Amino acid sequence: MQKLAELADFYGVPVSELLPGGAAPSPLGPTPKLVIDLERLATLPKEKAGALARYAATIQSQRGDYNGKVLSIRQEDLRSLAVIYDKSPSELTEELISWGVLDAEARRAVESF
Repeated sequence: MQKLAELADFYGVPVSELLPGGAAPSPLGPTPKLVIDLERLATLPKEKAGALARYAATIQSQRGDYNGKVLSIRQEDLRSLAVIYDKSPSELTEELISWGVLDAEARRAVESF
């Protein structure tokens, strides 16, 4: 047990993260998904949404997912996109909502950052 506590301290994580059985459930419930509307994205000018389109295409390629309608992304992806667009994640979320690429429900996902 001592060694486990030392490892947890070394890695800066709770001891429970090093034990089998998965992570403890979140008391706030599941985080809303960030779902990009790829059909709407395709209608936007490249000057505006080119970086997002390239990012989405890369994720689709990695997943082998070419349904062409929607794409779920992680919060980490939104953080990366925010850096690309030189905005905070919440600013980018608002912009993507205004473009019609993200649903307004995405605001809840950003609040959990």
